[in-house]
Amino acid sequence: MGTMNISLPDQLRDWVDGQVQARGYGNTSEYVRELIRRDRERERLRGLLLDGAQSPIGPVADEAFFDGLRARAS
Repeated sequence: MGTMNISLPDQLRDWVDGQVQARGYGNTSEYVRELIRRDRERERLRGLLLDGAQSPIGPVADEAFFDGLRARAS
């Protein structure tokens, strides 16, 4: 595993230290890794939403649509 050093103003460092304690992380690195994972997931979900917004409109989700789904699931 590689290492990365970052510099933070004292106020941010104090806040991060407080988050580590309040949320039960073992150390600052665990907290930062979790933030990065969440950001990656947010970016992935954003991409999926944008893909969906650009896709053609699908069938109308009315009662007949759901009846068909139920029939296929039975």
